[in-house]
Amino acid sequence: MPGMHEFKDGTELARALADFVGAALAARVARDGMASLAVSGGRTPTRFFEELSTRDLPWEKIAVTLVDERWVRETSDRSNARLVREHLLKGKAAAAKFIALANDAPTPEDGLFAVNEALEELSWPLACVVLGMGDDGHTASFFPGGDHLEEALDPEGALGLLPMRAPNAGEPRITLTLPVLLAADALALHIEGAAKLPVLEAALGEGAETEMPIRAVLRASRPLDIFWCP
Repeated sequence: MPGMHEFKDGTELARALADFVGAALAARVARDGMASLAVSGGRTPTRFFEELSTRDLPWEKIAVTLVDERWVRETSDRSNARLVREHLLKGKAAAAKFIALANDAPTPEDGLFAVNEALEELSWPLACVVLGMGDDGHTASFFPGGDHLEEALDPEGALGLLPMRAPNAGEPRITLTLPVLLAADALALHIEGAAKLPVLEAALGEGAETEMPIRAVLRASRPLDIFWCP
């Protein structure tokens, strides 16, 4: 079973999650001289980003990327890259390298090769991954009904990056695949709000991973730390 960490509010959670991520990054830098972090977007991680940005880490040896991205320009309010730049890559963390998952190509399929090339600058496997979870049980861009969902969830899949389109995804997306995420040294699931608990409970129950893709992470045979607050 995943490890469940409950906190009274978002501020307390942000501090604990920053501790968790910071420890993973510091350990990897101490071991290999470099470390890479993949984070999720949306509204939930803002406080965590702000907290992590203040941490005394060897940021010049750390690279940051995203778990997934909407295929939009960084000027869009929907851009996860914009969120990371505004709330994480500042202060001490401004020294970190950032690798975006979207570029100026018209579609994720057109831009996929260039993004894959850019990701080669990261230190692999990732030192830490922070996932989120939607009300429909999606994580990363693993959406129910996604056109490349089964391929993205394949634990033996050879591709580390895939485009994704799904009924509830809004824009076309691009996402790291399950094997890449599960290979990280440390893996966290960050969820906030009382409404997410029933979703998590349902995901921990019986059912297909394609119906609630977060199940593929919850059922993986590797440690997972869940950070939750009301």
